[in-house]
Amino acid sequence: MPQIRRLPEHLVNRIAAGEVVERPAAALKELVENAIDAGSRRIDVKLGEGGLARIEVADDGCGMSAADMELALERHATSKLPDEAIEQVMTLGFRGEALPSIASVAKLTLESRQRDSDSGWKRVIDHGAVVEEGPAALPPGTRVRVENLFHKVPARRKFLRTSRSEYAACLDVVRRLAMTRPDIAFSLEHDGRRIFATQADEPLGDRVAGIVARELRDNSVAIDLVRGGMRLSGVAGLPTYNRGVADHQYLFVNGRPVKDRLLVGAVRGAYADMLARDRHAVLALFLDLPAEDVDVNVHPAKTEVRFRDAAGVRGFIVSGLRQALASGDRRSAQGPDRAAMERWRVEPEHPASSSEAVGQQMRSIFEGRDWSAQRPHIAPRVSEAGQAWRAYEGEVMARDDYAPQGRAEEAEPQQGDATQYPLGVARGQVANTYIVAEAADGLVLVDQHAAHERLVLERLRASGAGDAVARSQALLVPDVVELDEVDCDRLEEAAEGLATFGLSIERFGPAAMLVRAMPHSLGKADPAKLLRDLADDIAKNGQALLLEERIEHVLATMACHGSVRAGRALSVAEMNALLREMERTPRSGQCNHGRPTWVKLSMDDVEKLFGRH
Repeated sequence: MPQIRRLPEHLVNRIAAGEVVERPAAALKELVENAIDAGSRRIDVKLGEGGLARIEVADDGCGMSAADMELALERHATSKLPDEAIEQVMTLGFRGEALPSIASVAKLTLESRQRDSDSGWKRVIDHGAVVEEGPAALPPGTRVRVENLFHKVPARRKFLRTSRSEYAACLDVVRRLAMTRPDIAFSLEHDGRRIFATQADEPLGDRVAGIVARELRDNSVAIDLVRGGMRLSGVAGLPTYNRGVADHQYLFVNGRPVKDRLLVGAVRGAYADMLARDRHAVLALFLDLPAEDVDVNVHPAKTEVRFRDAAGVRGFIVSGLRQALASGDRRSAQGPDRAAMERWRVEPEHPASSSEAVGQQMRSIFEGRDWSAQRPHIAPRVSEAGQAWRAYEGEVMARDDYAPQGRAEEAEPQQGDATQYPLGVARGQVANTYIVAEAADGLVLVDQHAAHERLVLERLRASGAGDAVARSQALLVPDVVELDEVDCDRLEEAAEGLATFGLSIERFGPAAMLVRAMPHSLGKADPAKLLRDLADDIAKNGQALLLEERIEHVLATMACHGSVRAGRALSVAEMNALLREMERTPRSGQCNHGRPTWVKLSMDDVEKLFGRH
């Protein structure tokens, strides 16, 4: 039998580094978190070759003494757990593994000076061995430099990606941590080039928009809700402001960046009927709750958490997001498409015009012929048009059969005051599809079908149509569906919630479920396929969102077929009634598929089109 032995300290640290420091971004995350926990007001990050060659983090925090620095490089030594109440920890780090793990697989230079000290101290550790130690000159705070990560561990280094990919991961880490603390100034440099810099004490919305995208400031709603001991704050993008991937969803629990399935599923559920299936919301959500209600000691990377009341947390996030969007998402993503706007500004290319061509054009207009079918792109200069008009006017007035072909009529009064309504007053209809309205601050274009589709869906919900659609339809012969035992466990746990949507199931042996009733709207669906999809959905999101989405899809289909179709002419009264109902209805800024229902062209943009600005 092989003899059991204790592993040497350097090998233990290297094994721990495999969990804590799998790539440069992981090492950077640990160092920046330490800087935040040190009470810093400014953190500067410098990278070389995406972090493969160099990572440097400097802060102005409390600093360490020489004895503290020596202790900090030992495993499971930390200042962040003054007692053994690990469930009460509120700092970002607490395991005491980061520095010794990094020092075992790289060259680590640690310099620090306490605020009340006249000088600092430096220790240099090269892959676990102390190679230099002595005084150091630096301002109060700590500076950590990591060089040649995995240089002496080729088996690990060959699995790293390109410097560009590693840099992208490091950038994401700094962005997320910078969002958690608007009171701290952050800066990031890569290969000597300044990437971004933030100021201390920024408003949360400005910090998030500055890091994620500037457009988010004008296309989002602020969130600040409290329920019991939980608080939800942050910024949620309008449904019409979305992306094709979910890389712009930033989620935080007690100031800690996390990637949690329950939170991702809650966001998906909140936006379920406002986004197309292949689109994703843009947001930054900060959930704060008592430390004893969340377990952060799940994984060494500390990106996974467990909630004591998972269902309550999910319900709070879904209802909070929906409440915020209901009050703010009557807006659409502001600003028309850039390419479409450019077409307004480009002058059409026309062939050289002449007074003869202009005269022919005016004769055709007065004689009732379709000039556009003959010469579609004649754009005369003003002087040419004036000459042609005077020549044609004399010719026409000399004819015996000339008589005025029209009469003056009194213009209809305007329908209401545009300043009274956010979406303005209807002035007309284009292509029997788009309503043109005049608002106090610009021109509004409304897609009548998309807008009415949303209004009908909200009416169906308010009338309880969702409950009617989801009511159960009992099966004549209950259907037995064989599944993996783990999937059966998940479905059995979620059976009570699924029953509210009309799906009645119960356990039928270790590896089978019995389906007694199906939702009325899904009566023709295959029970076996439905249960497999639901089990996969629960495994992925922590909750069964798929069935709710299918019920919502039925309601959305009903709303689509029951709404005003594109191509239908509306009276001015009907158009104004539609606008007024949009102003009263939540989520009217986008249709059921996530597309905007209206866009606004400000008066400044209109004046720019005509060169007035």
